[in-house]
Amino acid sequence: MAGIPVEYAAHRKIRERNKLYYRFNHWPIWIFVFFIAPGPLTFDLFERGFDSRMALWLGAVLVATAVAGLRGRLPGVEPKPYIIRFTEDRPNPLYRRVCYTFAWSEAITFAVLNIAGLAIAIVTGQWYLKQMYRVAYFPLAGSIWLLGALGHLPRVKASTKGEGHERRYFYGSVWAVCGAQPALWLLWKVLPRTRLSDAFKLIVFLGILAFVGNLARLGRLPRTRPIVPGELAVSD
Repeated sequence: MAGIPVEYAAHRKIRERNKLYYRFNHWPIWIFVFFIAPGPLTFDLFERGFDSRMALWLGAVLVATAVAGLRGRLPGVEPKPYIIRFTEDRPNPLYRRVCYTFAWSEAITFAVLNIAGLAIAIVTGQWYLKQMYRVAYFPLAGSIWLLGALGHLPRVKASTKGEGHERRYFYGSVWAVCGAQPALWLLWKVLPRTRLSDAFKLIVFLGILAFVGNLARLGRLPRTRPIVPGELAVSD
């Protein structure tokens, strides 16, 4: 871990409870995570705009996440932090495992399909991304859901003992994807669909993923520094 800044658990401020604004600010994150979970529907959203199907799904997500949030069953929306000691071998609650599994599936699946769609467009000169989302999204996302159910993803394991390192993998992936995906969408909207422009889109997309991912690896982004096990600490 040479050259990577670390955080010492003993130096982190301890929160006995999460403030109301903190809990409320985390709610939209999980609204977004579950709203975009049906990948083909999300593809239609960015291709054609909002419609009645999306309104119904958004309404269902709002109600479900609101109920879960009021019960303290969403990460960051709990009345008080669940993880206090990073060295403690504590059971990882089901709601955390479900939420982070869905977040992982979207971070990975959308990126993989967009890369594959661009690569195929460059080779064939034709866009098949919509068909790919229809056919491949749920098998790919489902395989990640299975890994989560088996506890084989960071922050989704049966124990929270490795949280000090696992959260940096999660947030590093989130920062990279959240930077690359909007950039790709903008390029998709403004550039023509030619092999040359598609190659440019792919280079930019992969470049952002690599650049931001490396910053996260080096601990230069929020919540990507390793937390050295020790005293009390709070995870969010």
